[in-house]
Amino acid sequence: MYYYHCPENTLTMTPSQRKHEIITFKVDEPLRRAMAGIPNRSEFIRAAILSSLDSVCPLCKGSGILTPDQRMHWQTFAQHHSVAECENCHAMHLVCEAAAKPDEPSETSS
Repeated sequence: MYYYHCPENTLTMTPSQRKHEIITFKVDEPLRRAMAGIPNRSEFIRAAILSSLDSVCPLCKGSGILTPDQRMHWQTFAQHHSVAECENCHAMHLVCEAAAKPDEPSETSS
């Protein structure tokens, strides 16, 4: 089993501020064979991990579970937002009710 601790500020540090750490993990045989032809596996793995981190839910950080405090904030946010499926690509996305309404004339315009 693999355990790794990453300090919160590691992602915001400049390359010269970061300490290098060697991390190892086990792979099954099909993955080992698939990676055999990759010239710089370390760089490939780093890029894949960073790419995956960019796709993690900003609320739950990939756990799929909201804390009670996060749930409270989500419920407030959800009062004026909804989750909808895109008609073109079928991806789920957030919709803001304020953005969906047509512009209302302001009191200063005549």
